[in-house]
Amino acid sequence: MSIQIQNVSKQYGTFQALTDIHLDIPKGELVALLGPSGSGKTTLLRIIAGLEEADGGSISFDGEDLTDIHVKNRQVGFVFQHYALFKHMNVFENVAFGLKVRRKSVRPSAEVIKEKVTELLKLVKMDGFAKRYPAQLSGGQRQRIALARALAVEPKILLLDEPFGALDAKVRKELRRWLRKLHDEFQITSVFVTHDQEEALDVADRIVVMNEGRIEQMGTPEEVYEKPASPFVYDFLGNVNLFHGRVHKGKLNVGSVELEAPEHKHVSNVDGVGYVRPHHLSIDRTKQSIDAIPAKVTYSHAVGPVVYVELKRDGTDEYLEAEISKEQFRQLGIQTGEFVYVHPREVKVFIPEDFVI
Repeated sequence: MSIQIQNVSKQYGTFQALTDIHLDIPKGELVALLGPSGSGKTTLLRIIAGLEEADGGSISFDGEDLTDIHVKNRQVGFVFQHYALFKHMNVFENVAFGLKVRRKSVRPSAEVIKEKVTELLKLVKMDGFAKRYPAQLSGGQRQRIALARALAVEPKILLLDEPFGALDAKVRKELRRWLRKLHDEFQITSVFVTHDQEEALDVADRIVVMNEGRIEQMGTPEEVYEKPASPFVYDFLGNVNLFHGRVHKGKLNVGSVELEAPEHKHVSNVDGVGYVRPHHLSIDRTKQSIDAIPAKVTYSHAVGPVVYVELKRDGTDEYLEAEISKEQFRQLGIQTGEFVYVHPREVKVFIPEDFVI
């Protein structure tokens, strides 16, 4: 089932939570709503579910306007961050709940419910836990049960609000890969809210980056990471080095160094900032190119096969971070306190008008 969101806005008192949101989600797609706290992602999810009313605009499923349709009639499955399992019910009863409370005319028989719940528990790798209670389960296990319960009613759309936010990093990574596989098997149109950039990049077919109640950018994980549409997206999706200077006719002048800015070849003498990812910053002992920038090594540390090198640009108070392999670090043989040259292999330059939402 596809989702169409048109001109949706929402205000709480003087706080504008959402402003004129337009979004089309094709059938079977797994979409991440990504953004910081207060960006409007959970509000949008709740409006899609019917748990909140929009002040304006419409929500449609497969082209049918559901703006005024109650949540219970939207055929939506919902998974919350904090599990929302019934503590007094065991695992089987929790998963079966949505089926048992259906009106009598459409309620499955006890035998059908038993078969369905047993099948779902196997699917989420929780068979053998049917008689346990939520308090006897780990956080990851409880979230698997919450997802099984959402799937039991055969929703047309699955909505997940920070589903793994309360779990530790290792379990979170395991479950998001599992969610991806589950989605590929069921092909249910799914929307999940997260503030975790890695989670969105790892799981989603498409990412919707939100900021201050607006959509900053939509695209595949590769598109939003490799081609950020705004300074906010660039900064939010990973560590970044900033080079402040002046832009003039396709060049960013940073001190005595010129960096290429071909997208601004018609711009004359305005402030600009070059954005460079740490893994796009090369380090050399000698000046290898005209756009190499002198810097002093202030600190370095290894994380697995990668070494992060912190540097201070010569003659400034600006710090940089480069990400290189252990082998590159060993070959360079650099020490804290030494002067080297850094070279931005890829740079995206933004001018003042790019910073306006």
